[in-house]
Amino acid sequence: MLNKYEKAKKIIDNSNNIVVLSGAGMSTNTGIPDFRGENGIYTKADIENPELIFDYYYFKDHPELFYAFHKTFLNYVEKAKPTFAYKKLRDLEDEQKLSGIITQNIDSLHRIAGNKKVYEIHGGLYENYCLICGEKYGYDKLKEKMEKEVIPKCESCGGVIKPDIVFFGEMIKNMDESINLMKNSDLLLILGSSLMVIPAAFLPSYSKADVIIVNKGEFSRSYLKEENIKFIFDEDIDQVFKKIYK
Repeated sequence: MLNKYEKAKKIIDNSNNIVVLSGAGMSTNTGIPDFRGENGIYTKADIENPELIFDYYYFKDHPELFYAFHKTFLNYVEKAKPTFAYKKLRDLEDEQKLSGIITQNIDSLHRIAGNKKVYEIHGGLYENYCLICGEKYGYDKLKEKMEKEVIPKCESCGGVIKPDIVFFGEMIKNMDESINLMKNSDLLLILGSSLMVIPAAFLPSYSKADVIIVNKGEFSRSYLKEENIKFIFDEDIDQVFKKIYK
């Protein structure tokens, strides 16, 4: 008789339009610490008011707070290594079984791992732009400017450069594309998301597909179709994937 990992693999093997919805739990094993813990990024960056870091209107007046955080965050991201689960998602895309990844994360690790069909609904690290004239700056160019400037400024107009990360007060990205992915999926893998942050949390309601959930701890079932849930793994994501692909 097949165990639950073998049964999950069978479902994956028989699917051809897999969609992934990933959250913070995907990054746990990559070397990126949490934000608020004792050894979290906010603590390491010595930031007293972390709730203001991703406030769009505060950023426009006081961008130095965000950049104090961002410098520390990028140091962790550059040292982070995509783990076994990330690599298997890349393999599924290479096999043309994975239609796309919808991620709530801003660390761009899915892209770093080699996936191309990634929809970063909260934005990501690769693109940056001037708040005044809109001129775009790549990741490497922003890093170069951050080494010389406390607040990176546009070379054309002198405006403040902002990473293309969704701050509080801004619209979520790629929602239409994400909804279409959900509607066309034949398997939904929910990885490391508590499904408690709107609007990402209600995306699964657009899918009629089978659902496999891998998430340590509690998660919301508010927008899930209970009859579609095939397996729930309250375990480490990489360990689950290693057992599936033993």
